[in-house]
Amino acid sequence: MALGSLALAPVFATPGWLLPVLFVVAAVGLGGVALRAGAARLPGSVARRVRPLVPVGQLALVLAALTVVFAPGEAWAGVLPTPGSVAELGGLLADGTEEIREQATPALPLTGLVALTAVFVALVAVAVDLLAVPARQPALGGLGLLVLYCVPVSTITGDVALVAFLGPATGFALLLWADQRARLTTGARAGSGAPLGTGTLPALRTGALALVLGVLLAAVVPTLGEGSLAARWGTGGQGTGTALDPVAEMRGQLNRPSPIDLLSVRADGDLGYLRSVVLDRFTADGWERSNADGQRSIAGDDSLAPLPSGVARERVTAQITSVGHDDQFLPLPYSPQEVDVAGSDDGDWRFDRAGRTVFGRGTTTADLAYRVTADRPEPSVADLAAAPPAEPGSDGIDRYLELPPLAPAVTDLVEQLTGPEQSPYERVRAVLDHLTDRSNGFVYSLSTQPGTSGDDLADFLERKRGYCEQYAGAMAVLVRAAGVPSRVVLGYTRGTDRPDGSRLVTSDDAHAWVEVYFPGQGWIPFDPTPIAAERAAELPWAPRADAPAAQAAAPAAPSAPVPAPAGPTAQLDRDDQYVPLATPATATARGPWLAGVAGLLLVVALAALPGVARHRRRLARLADGRPAALWEELLATATDLGVPVSGSATTRQLARQVTGRVTGPGGASTGPIEAPRVVEALRELTEAEERAVYGPPAAGPADPELRAALATVRRALLRSVGRRQQVAAALWPASTLADAGRWVAGRVPRRPRSA
Repeated sequence: MALGSLALAPVFATPGWLLPVLFVVAAVGLGGVALRAGAARLPGSVARRVRPLVPVGQLALVLAALTVVFAPGEAWAGVLPTPGSVAELGGLLADGTEEIREQATPALPLTGLVALTAVFVALVAVAVDLLAVPARQPALGGLGLLVLYCVPVSTITGDVALVAFLGPATGFALLLWADQRARLTTGARAGSGAPLGTGTLPALRTGALALVLGVLLAAVVPTLGEGSLAARWGTGGQGTGTALDPVAEMRGQLNRPSPIDLLSVRADGDLGYLRSVVLDRFTADGWERSNADGQRSIAGDDSLAPLPSGVARERVTAQITSVGHDDQFLPLPYSPQEVDVAGSDDGDWRFDRAGRTVFGRGTTTADLAYRVTADRPEPSVADLAAAPPAEPGSDGIDRYLELPPLAPAVTDLVEQLTGPEQSPYERVRAVLDHLTDRSNGFVYSLSTQPGTSGDDLADFLERKRGYCEQYAGAMAVLVRAAGVPSRVVLGYTRGTDRPDGSRLVTSDDAHAWVEVYFPGQGWIPFDPTPIAAERAAELPWAPRADAPAAQAAAPAAPSAPVPAPAGPTAQLDRDDQYVPLATPATATARGPWLAGVAGLLLVVALAALPGVARHRRRLARLADGRPAALWEELLATATDLGVPVSGSATTRQLARQVTGRVTGPGGASTGPIEAPRVVEALRELTEAEERAVYGPPAAGPADPELRAALATVRRALLRSVGRRQQVAAALWPASTLADAGRWVAGRVPRRPRSA
């Protein structure tokens, strides 16, 4: 089961789930061994009554393991469950069911989700243990591994890592080996009973075949298109259509025949835009939202999203009331410090640290009122111009630079607008100026026509017509291609003023803009969409290129002239260093290399199987020690080294053939002193085999001197051939290949001959 649980590796973004799962698997396995060993020491009648209770004991041990990992504070001595620890585990499992609906693969290993995964794997482990031990059907335990297989197959979109198939396939091979081994060592073909005796090689063949098939068949297993643990997050609406769908077009919100009143806002200070959802992943299908980290609730005294120290800011507060808004995400200004929801349990609202958003767990914003205190950043142009490039790997910033291969038209534009000598802020301003300069022909329009290139981004940049989500999405991609971390944010503009001093936000105020990351400053908003001035937030560091001259001149950046180099296209790599592009497909170059390495490892493993099987077979014969087993090993060694062995020859004829090889012209390396010793060793083996075949059965243990005689003859045979032939015999032994051929031939049905 430990190997089978590796099937879940592609389901999670990080390996934080693995240790708890392995811990509960160990509790099931080792607990079953200990409980059955203890039952075996009891009197017969008592033992028969106790053995059926072993699974109950295993489940109790699983509960204790879960308590140690997830709820030690409420447990007695941190181990034994108590009502308080059980209640805490129940709450975690309830969170896990919600997180299944919230998370798309690869999922974050949130505590509730990991606890639920551990329970799931533990139940499968108990079922496999029941089949393998009491029922004595280890092969049927593969059904449990199949259950684990189904999780990545049904939730992962695209390729699945080889470990997800190799781990369970290896586990299934071991189950088949155990099943085959048990049948061959207890049935009519039983051997000596030694651990490596009769039945080992057929069991290894069966297990190896299962392993190879498990790996090869993985390449043709179909995958479903969900790509999520359950359905993706719903937008939270109850049929009202008032939620912002993170992955759908915003045009439906903005193109309503009559707007819907959503929020009433009464603010102390300028809130700027109200943020709801962050889209941080760009794929061939457009911008999407990554999994939100729902570990932390908004309840508590700590600030939710403190700005970096030294950043200029304005403290703002607001009382927001939902009029017709019904969404899972709470519209908030950037960056929220405290959120107090009236008439609702704050524990139902979770804070996502990466996106700095708040979302409900099992609740929505319908008829909700809440108060928020936030710090709105107010950087100066000089602050942003002095910001260095983002360090790769810092604060998880690399994912905000990830891009699929882009169309040449897109990378050409980035090459024309930006250059390696520019600062990050200068690159961002170059992209913003291009999209907001009226002379470039960009216009705002909800009615757009499909392009002809097959690439939505390239079509927008060519046709220059679109609405806010297209402007924001295009700018974020161009900024990432220029090597600066960026993301798209969905939310609402400031709304319209009302006589009572509040503002009304409607569906017409739905908006999308861009946030760009600057080290030391944090995420700073930029808005490339040409919207009305009364709706736009004041962003002095990001003036539009079509703004009046007086407005644009004040915050002008101290940037160098924008270069327009010709020749090869260029983009920024993930390490935020400007590097030349070869082709857009270079981003996927690692895939073939990884597939090639995996294929090479598979070929090497398959090539090593005959040598491993031969070595195990030799150890089994030596462990047996009987004359027949040692004589079989001598014949197998002779076959591997090319000594002609006739199946109809007698024992003494075979001994003469081996003697001729080790003492004749081909065996001159044996030496005149050692030759008599080899002949004597052959004689001992021959006489022992003849006595075993024609004489009465031998009593007592095997003669250890026979093993020494076999070692003497075997050394002489190895010396009679060259180094190359010795290596070939070790890696690709002829005796094992012959056994494999006979095994296959014996199982191929033959057509009956006519009478």
